[in-house]
Amino acid sequence: MIFQQAISLRERRRGFHLITAEILNALPQISEIKIGICQIFIQHTSASLTINENADPTVRADFEMFFNKTVRENDPDYEHDYEGSDDMPAHLKSALLGSSVTIPITNGRLAFGTWQGIYLCEHRNRGGQRSIIITAWGE
Repeated sequence: MIFQQAISLRERRRGFHLITAEILNALPQISEIKIGICQIFIQHTSASLTINENADPTVRADFEMFFNKTVRENDPDYEHDYEGSDDMPAHLKSALLGSSVTIPITNGRLAFGTWQGIYLCEHRNRGGQRSIIITAWGE
């Protein structure tokens, strides 16, 4: 069986935001799959997805701090700057983290490890709504 759902996530400020509950609410059919795979894909080039710590919010703050130090804004060497000083750094951050995550499904549940959750990584100051496609398949 294969299930797919497109969703629109509300606009969020720049940062790393847990969206696991929104993903699960959007595709309740995951509970019908005994063994399978779930892929979550973001249809944007200035935001990304990753899986990491879902309990301590300081982890998300540290992620933001690290990526802002690593990929700085206002670099005079960037040619792509007409959409704002946060745009090219957002593309680079997105390329580093990636546009999709894949999670096994076991007995109708996403088979996360302890303390894992799905992050929307918003790299723009005002990125707007974000479009996500969730696809789950299995037996």
